[in-house]
Amino acid sequence: MKAFKNITEIAAPLDRPNVDTDAIIPKQYLKSIRRTGYGDFLFDDWRYLDRGDLDTPIASRRVNDQFVLNRARYRGAQILLARENFGCGSSREHAVWALDDFGIRAVIAPSYADIFFSNSFKNGLLPIVLPTEQVDRLIKECESTPGYRLTIDLPAQAVITPAGERFHFEIDGFRKHCLIEGLDEIGLTLQHADDIRAYEQRRKNEAPWLFASATR
Repeated sequence: MKAFKNITEIAAPLDRPNVDTDAIIPKQYLKSIRRTGYGDFLFDDWRYLDRGDLDTPIASRRVNDQFVLNRARYRGAQILLARENFGCGSSREHAVWALDDFGIRAVIAPSYADIFFSNSFKNGLLPIVLPTEQVDRLIKECESTPGYRLTIDLPAQAVITPAGERFHFEIDGFRKHCLIEGLDEIGLTLQHADDIRAYEQRRKNEAPWLFASATR
């Protein structure tokens, strides 16, 4: 998992409430068994004018030039400004994978669906909660200022505007540590690799018959 400390990147405003996981990554793309390759299909029904699937080449599809992430001024955006209840709907983890694969490092919104919120931290995406009035201001500034970049300082728990205004956000201490260190659940487990190996060896010594079939 990629570590997250400080970024200063282009922000893009997705000015829609209740964006659900089927809008983030439609169901026809969930047949893939990979955790990567979903970025091309992020917000698929909004980014393209025709319906796609895993067998349809992206190059053959008609792009919706009016959708925010297709506009030249937001190209390369890594921060998404969103509205309330972002990530509602099903519990599919693919929604976070698609955002990450597209290049989104953080989402700023007034609220999130609980499962999406939890899935984000597990996959290195930072979901920031700010009051509605602050999100309103950021979206308005972003829409009126080409090349609008925000700084996210995770150690300081602050979103910083181009003018230097700071908005503080709350985050659980353990989740903050995992993001800064780039630790997912596997990474956390591997921190105890020596203890795990020592336990396995002790069990082999105490009950060798349990491991007899593994040595044949």
